[in-house]
Amino acid sequence: MTASTQYHTAKRCYNHAMKSAQTILSHLQGQPQFRYLKRHECYQKYIRLLSEKYQKAIAFVYVKQNTLYIAVTHPGFKMELNYNKEVLKDILSQFTLMEKNCNMLQADKVVVFHSKYHKLPDHTEESSTVPHYYELAEGKFEICSDDAKLQEKFEAIKTSIKKNL
Repeated sequence: MTASTQYHTAKRCYNHAMKSAQTILSHLQGQPQFRYLKRHECYQKYIRLLSEKYQKAIAFVYVKQNTLYIAVTHPGFKMELNYNKEVLKDILSQFTLMEKNCNMLQADKVVVFHSKYHKLPDHTEESSTVPHYYELAEGKFEICSDDAKLQEKFEAIKTSIKKNL
C-alpha cells in the first residue's frame, strides 16, 4: 500500500468511528484530563433516578470524601430532603452497584444545603409590561366647534389617528 492509500483508509475509519457527538463525548470521557465529564454524567444519572419533585428541588450534587453533598434551590426543600437522607443514600448505593462506571460515587453520609447558585430554569417566559393595542378609531368625525384652537387640536388628533392605522 502506498502512503496516500493508508492515509485515506485511516481517515475513512476515523470518520466512520467518530460519526456522532455521543461517540466523541464518550471518547473524551475516557481521557484522564476529562474525568470530571464522567463524574458529571454520573451525577446527572443519579438525579434522574429520583422523583420529579426532587429533580426540581436539586440544583446540583457532588461527592467529596465519601460524603454526598446535595444543593437545593429553596430552603423548604432542604427540610424535606433532610428527612429522606437514608432514602437518598440507599438510592446512591444501589446506583453505584448497577452502574459500574459510576462506582466513584460511593458515600457514607449525606449533607443537604441551600445554594444560591442553582441551575437556570429550562424555559423563561418573556412578558411585555407595556400592552400594545391596535387603533380602533378611523379618524372620521365632524368638528362642531367655532373655536380655531380647538379645531386645530381636533385636526391634529385626526392626523394622528390616520397615521396609526
